[in-house]
Amino acid sequence: MDNKTLSIISYITIIGWLVAYFIGKDKADSLLKYHLRQALGLGIVSIIFNIVFTAVAMAVPALSFLGLVGYIFIVLWIIGIINAANSVEKPLPLIGKAFENKFAFVG
Repeated sequence: MDNKTLSIISYITIIGWLVAYFIGKDKADSLLKYHLRQALGLGIVSIIFNIVFTAVAMAVPALSFLGLVGYIFIVLWIIGIINAANSVEKPLPLIGKAFENKFAFVG
């Protein structure tokens, strides 16, 4: 697989991220490294968001409608996949800038 394909796969669940990381580890270019960082950051923020909002919804059931905000992450994942498919190193809206230089183990 080429790095563009691995960049796209990195956004598809944590298993896709692991596949992209380990297959592309030796031949990674800047595009793959960039999208691995963006996808991992998005996954971590998404998991934290879901845990926090689940706790809030359990504590205050009237606020359970806030779970709809979670659909923003689906939109961000689609934007990330489109950026990877177009070979663009563009940060994800809202959270992407925070992960451009994080996760040093990616490369």
